[in-house]
Amino acid sequence: MAYSELIKNFDRIRDYMREFYVYGYKNRSDYDKKSSRSYDDERRRIEGWLADYIRFGRNSDGKNVYISIDSRVVSHNPLYVAWKTKSFTDGDITLHFLLMDILSEDEGLSISEIMDEIDDRLSAFLVPKTFDESNVRKKLKEYSEEGIVECEKSGRQVLYKRVAMRDFYPYDVLGFYSEMLPCGVIGSYILDKKVCDDSILFFKHHYITSAMDSEILCTVFLAMSDKKKLEIATVSKKVRTPQSAVVVPLKVMISAQSGRQYMMAYDQESGRIRAYRLDNIVKASVSDVCDNIDELMDKYEAMRPHIWGVSTQGSSGARMEHIDFTIRYGRFEDYIPKRLEREKRCGTVTYLDDEHVKFSADVYDIGELIPWIRTYICRITEIHMSDGKLEERFLSDIKRMYEMYGIEEVSDGIQ
Repeated sequence: MAYSELIKNFDRIRDYMREFYVYGYKNRSDYDKKSSRSYDDERRRIEGWLADYIRFGRNSDGKNVYISIDSRVVSHNPLYVAWKTKSFTDGDITLHFLLMDILSEDEGLSISEIMDEIDDRLSAFLVPKTFDESNVRKKLKEYSEEGIVECEKSGRQVLYKRVAMRDFYPYDVLGFYSEMLPCGVIGSYILDKKVCDDSILFFKHHYITSAMDSEILCTVFLAMSDKKKLEIATVSKKVRTPQSAVVVPLKVMISAQSGRQYMMAYDQESGRIRAYRLDNIVKASVSDVCDNIDELMDKYEAMRPHIWGVSTQGSSGARMEHIDFTIRYGRFEDYIPKRLEREKRCGTVTYLDDEHVKFSADVYDIGELIPWIRTYICRITEIHMSDGKLEERFLSDIKRMYEMYGIEEVSDGIQ
């Protein structure tokens, strides 16, 4: 079969994009999921979409291809192009433009009138295409569900007309929405109607990989809106075989540091509320109505004051974990405790004296705090964790750092 840049199934291209972009571009010998030909086809397809961002490098394993995007100078997410590249038959595209030409925004037409118009236009060709009335009805129904065509009853007939298009869009607002908010690809589609690209927006932190999860996220939002359950299949770096689960989605959380998206959901099998990374969900479909959704939401809201990030279970296995540490600051370093106050989230800040301030928190997983705590490492004088193993590992890392830099441990260091 000849190679084509168009795609039929987005699930497959999402999988390749994740392997090529999120987990890093692999060379031909590294990719073992499909045949070498499949790898070549998908690599060429993505290279065709992202030609301006493709870079090449060589190492001992051979030639590697990777994507390099400077988010400071790219105002539009280039990964959205994957959603705009869909395969179709010549019949699909012919019928689409015929319907768009025949239907107006003012006067509705019945199916018999539409069929007459189609036949009239196609009769000008030597070998005209033919369209069955049932297929035209299905296409009109599809367009009605998509919001392209409007249906209205007139006696015993159904009349069809095009939905009126807006002449004005707040393009600056759409530009911000399409790049920063969930399912931003919708805004990107509308922006494609602009004649010229004169975006005034650029982003210091531009998290573009979430574009590939837009369909999954949309399904999550639909289930939340209808108070229904979700049937999902998930993978992870350790477990590549999809694992099935039935969950009740409660909230979508987006990291301000990494842009990573999570679904907070109740897992029916374990009876726990936990976080699911959206880029680890390979399939999602809306299921039955959840009868106790309000009860589960109340349970989640009660848990929120003890969730630092998204984790609801620490490595110790304890239901709740405690952490506290004391930091030292100088006479003209008031910005240190102010920063601690600003970033404390669900923790508590206590001033011990003019030079020492104490942070404490009771959370489900103190491991989520460790990267943040490390930013205060040169000022911490004392630290205590309810998870003894995690505290031991934290202090051991400090000791190894001292050894790496040839620093002698000081008497007033971390206790």
